[in-house]
Amino acid sequence: MNNKNNEALGIIFPNSYDTLLPELTNDRSMASIPFASRYRLVDFVLSSMVNGGIDNVSILARENYMSLIDHLGNGREWDLSRKNGGLNIVPPFAQKSSDKYNGRVEALSSIYNFLSREKEKYVVMSDSNIAMNFDFKDFLETHIKSGADVTMAFARTVLPDSGRKFSISNKDLYYTLSMDEENRIKAINTSPETGEEVKLSMNLFCIEKELLIKLISEAYVKGMIYFERDVLARELDRLDIRGYEFKGYFARLTNMKSYFDESMKLLDEDNLNGLFSGNPIYTKIRDDNPARYVKGAKVSNVMVADGCIIEGEVENSILFRGVHVKKGAKVSNCILLQDTVVGENADISYLVTDKIVTIKDGSKASGTADFPVYVSKGREL
Repeated sequence: MNNKNNEALGIIFPNSYDTLLPELTNDRSMASIPFASRYRLVDFVLSSMVNGGIDNVSILARENYMSLIDHLGNGREWDLSRKNGGLNIVPPFAQKSSDKYNGRVEALSSIYNFLSREKEKYVVMSDSNIAMNFDFKDFLETHIKSGADVTMAFARTVLPDSGRKFSISNKDLYYTLSMDEENRIKAINTSPETGEEVKLSMNLFCIEKELLIKLISEAYVKGMIYFERDVLARELDRLDIRGYEFKGYFARLTNMKSYFDESMKLLDEDNLNGLFSGNPIYTKIRDDNPARYVKGAKVSNVMVADGCIIEGEVENSILFRGVHVKKGAKVSNCILLQDTVVGENADISYLVTDKIVTIKDGSKASGTADFPVYVSKGREL
């Protein structure tokens, strides 16, 4: 891992977009959603922070955080198990006066005392609904060199159809940026209805700690909720807020179809290399045997984690740890989460199974590319 960066404190919001994927966040946070065969979404931003030398990271949990705690533990896999700094998971009601927060403003106000006493000069903040390999070291250095008050990361992309209509009911918020030639942000737009390429905010910020404390304190007493819309957008004339372009590969999850599509894109070697090339991504270790392919098994274009046993046929699919595809079974275009068992002579396609799902012998089930079928945790089908 890289040298320490004692200038920055990391903050991760694991629940910001839970409502977008209710199937997978019924008993886990967005940060805990399994992705890319053996990882969780939080692994990508947390590993990127560690690779950038940030060794003091707080995760501000709101609800459904037991899965997250189980996955992260004491932070040992990320070299964050330490006396000073390290990994700090803050559940709701962590302080006597705190409550379950609704947005980043309330979340940050709940750790006001913690922020005030930490030694780092800068704070980097991120949500956890985007899988990417981000260079936080360059991000921080660019922020300091520019002299900006706030730096926001963005990527040039076209919004998916689901993102072109603003829906406050499920908090499906897309923020796009308008900037001048010096990358100074002139406008923050909320879910614009356009099919054109936009500068999409990655919900990733760098700001001096004292300024953050001041902004959050002022916003909280006024009943504000959203950091971008309620705080930064109102301060564009007063503060120097700059954009930082992220040019690497990223997967942004907004609903079940996007989860399926973004997962399947990783079967393309270029996309896989785009996500995992460069700095390593760390995750919880599960001591298990290598994947085993029994004589007669047929496998084509798959991502298979350790602990899997394949006796049947699998194509265009992603298998997480401990999946067992029994003899005669056929699996195509599926995402099978940890410890799923596909029975003998079963035939499934376009399924997303949660953990510990059993597909009975001889069962047949299929969805479509547009409507993949989700099978909930522990269910028999």
